[in-house]
Amino acid sequence: VTFVPVPLAVYVEGVVRRGEGTVGLALPVVAVVGVLVGGVLVQSLGFAGPDPWLDWSFLTSAHSYTPEDAGIYPTLVGSVMMIVVIILTTFPVGVGAAIYLEEYAPNSGWAGRFVTLIEINIGNLAGVPSVVYGLLGLALFIRIIQWPQGTVIVGGLAVGLLILPIVIISSQEAIRSVPDSHRRASYGMGATRWQTTRNVVLPQAIPGCLTGTILALGRAIGETAPLLMIGAPASIRLAPSGFFDLF
Repeated sequence: VTFVPVPLAVYVEGVVRRGEGTVGLALPVVAVVGVLVGGVLVQSLGFAGPDPWLDWSFLTSAHSYTPEDAGIYPTLVGSVMMIVVIILTTFPVGVGAAIYLEEYAPNSGWAGRFVTLIEINIGNLAGVPSVVYGLLGLALFIRIIQWPQGTVIVGGLAVGLLILPIVIISSQEAIRSVPDSHRRASYGMGATRWQTTRNVVLPQAIPGCLTGTILALGRAIGETAPLLMIGAPASIRLAPSGFFDLF
C-alpha cells in the first residue's frame, strides 16, 4: 500500500470547508490576537494588571494565621494522595465489573433477570446523595474495620464508592460500542472469550473507560460530604506522609 502525502494547503482547505474545523482554526487566531492586544495595552497605557495571586510560596506553604503567608500544600498533597487511592480502587473494580456484565454475565433465564436487576441497581446507585456514601464509609471502614477516622485511605475508599457506579456504567457503554463483528471475527479465528476480550474488546474500549473515569474523578475531587462524615479535619498544618495519616 502506497500512501500519497497530501499538500498542506489542500489539507487546510478541507478543514476550513467543514464547520467544526473552522471553529478549531479560529482558536489559535483568537489567542494570538488577544496576546497582541494585551501587549499593546500594557505598552500604551502602562497597565500591567493586578499582582498574581498564584506563586510558588502559595503552593509550598501550609496554613497560617497570617493570610499573606498561607498556602495549600498540605491540602494539595492530601488531595493527590486521595485521588491515587480512588484510581487504584475504582478503575480496576469498575472496568472488571463492566467486562463481566457485558461479556460474561448470562442474558437469559433467571440468571439474566438477576443480572438486569443488578444493572438497574447500579444505575440507581449513581444517583444516591454523596452524604449516604459518607455514612457507608463511616460504618464500614471506621466502625467495622476499625481504621482511624479522617485518614487518606478511608477518604479515598469512601469517595471511591461514590464514583464506582459511574465508572461501571461508562465502561459498559464503552464496551458496548465495540462492534459485534469484531468479536465474531476473533471467535472465527479460534480465539477464546478471554482472548477476544483482552485483545479485541479492551483495546477499543479502554479510551472510553478512561474518559468515564476521568469525568468521575472530576466529581470525586469536589466532594466534601463523604469526607466530613468520616471525620476528615477541616484544616491541617502538615502534609500527610502516608495513606493512614490525616489529610
